[in-house]
Amino acid sequence: MAYDDLRSFLRALDREGDLKRIKAEVDPHLEIGEIVDRVQKAKGPALLFENVKGSSMPLAMNVFGTERRLAKSLGLKGPDDISEKIAGLLKPELPQGFTGFRDAFGKLASMTHVPPRNVKDAPVQEVVLTGDDVNLDELPALFTWPMDGGSFFNLGLTHTKHPDTGIRNLGLYRLQRHDRRTIGMHWQIHKDSRNHYAVAQKRGERLPVAIAFGCPPAVTYAATAPLPGDIDEYLFAGFIAGERVRMVDCKTVPLQVPADAEVVIEGWLEPGEMLPEGPFGDHTGFYTPQEPFPALKIDCVTMRRRPILQSIVVGRPPTEDGPLGKFTERFFLPLLKIIIPDIVDYDLPEAGGFHNCVIVSIDKKYPKHAQKTMHAIWGAHMMSLTKLIIVVDSDCDVHDYQEVAWRAFGNVDYSRDLTVVEGPVDHLDHASYQQFWGGKAGIDATRKLPEEGYTRDGGWPEMVSSDPATAELVSRRWKEYGL
Repeated sequence: MAYDDLRSFLRALDREGDLKRIKAEVDPHLEIGEIVDRVQKAKGPALLFENVKGSSMPLAMNVFGTERRLAKSLGLKGPDDISEKIAGLLKPELPQGFTGFRDAFGKLASMTHVPPRNVKDAPVQEVVLTGDDVNLDELPALFTWPMDGGSFFNLGLTHTKHPDTGIRNLGLYRLQRHDRRTIGMHWQIHKDSRNHYAVAQKRGERLPVAIAFGCPPAVTYAATAPLPGDIDEYLFAGFIAGERVRMVDCKTVPLQVPADAEVVIEGWLEPGEMLPEGPFGDHTGFYTPQEPFPALKIDCVTMRRRPILQSIVVGRPPTEDGPLGKFTERFFLPLLKIIIPDIVDYDLPEAGGFHNCVIVSIDKKYPKHAQKTMHAIWGAHMMSLTKLIIVVDSDCDVHDYQEVAWRAFGNVDYSRDLTVVEGPVDHLDHASYQQFWGGKAGIDATRKLPEEGYTRDGGWPEMVSSDPATAELVSRRWKEYGL
């Protein structure tokens, strides 16, 4: 089973020696960021800063910094555990298309241990602060990189609901602390919460928002998952955790939050109230520019009696984003196969920010099968933001970048096998010559068929490989060689 809350998971890591408590005073202005960046790039332990300058609140960092820790927090051996569970749930019918993707998740609702359950008393509401007692300066926000535009909360789970349908959304967005009662909401153009705010603005209404920190690990992971807008992240969190997530009504806004979170801030977004947000050293490894984003006024803060805040450091990969992205890649393979049955396997390189590049293998059956797969990916939900698609044959291990590079470098005639299109790109993409859309490429690194115009004598060449009998002989005699 997954851990019920953040602190129980930290205790487990402490017992295993995979948590480092830092008792020396550390500054959230640049110093903590430098420490965490070094530790996470070295695949080091989770960190608990117990003496953060300017705050009495401990700060947990690098909690999900390795795949092993993330798996442990979710009660899994590895990401394939859930992937296999999802695949089993979808069989035998394997519905087709995006509607089938939605219906597949709908099946989860019938599982009694999945839907969240409401409670009246919650640890996160042991302390309730309102009005002038609200002071966000007491929460340890991070000024991570020298050119950042201010201090940010990087792991606040943002709750909104659609003004018309009432469907809630749980998302993970960076949050700039403007002053003791104001937060900047970095809602990118493709995100569901931005759509909720746009609908509220058109209706001339304010939008309720609740942001939870230090949530149960399954909830935190679910907030990062690129689910369709009408799929409840708490349903997914319950499916991952194997138990229902406990939810409690907020004190001042009509929303619900995890009862076992550490801190929750509540407020309302007034129509049209914007403030400059950024710059910020983001997970792309580059600074994103300053732009106007909605400014949230905080009316209430609830917390445990001795709360722990959780955050992450993003920047040039590898970072803590890596394990989270890799788990999403594995979890969603069975679901992606529903939309695109051609796919055998895929890999989202961390160096590509998990959306700039996808490597995909197919069991090639007909001419231009690779190009068909490329266009299917560019039409599949958030996969539409992919900038580079490399298609290889099914006998290529998509996770072996040396193997993929060998195929891509050697199997491609770029006058024929390169597909260039234009389409949407991520809000944070700095390479596109205008914001939100730009050029994309697909590389067909599969074996070429005569029907595709490859008519050289002898056809496509065979790959070099060892003689099986000799390979077995050498393996048997290896110790004799003294090697």
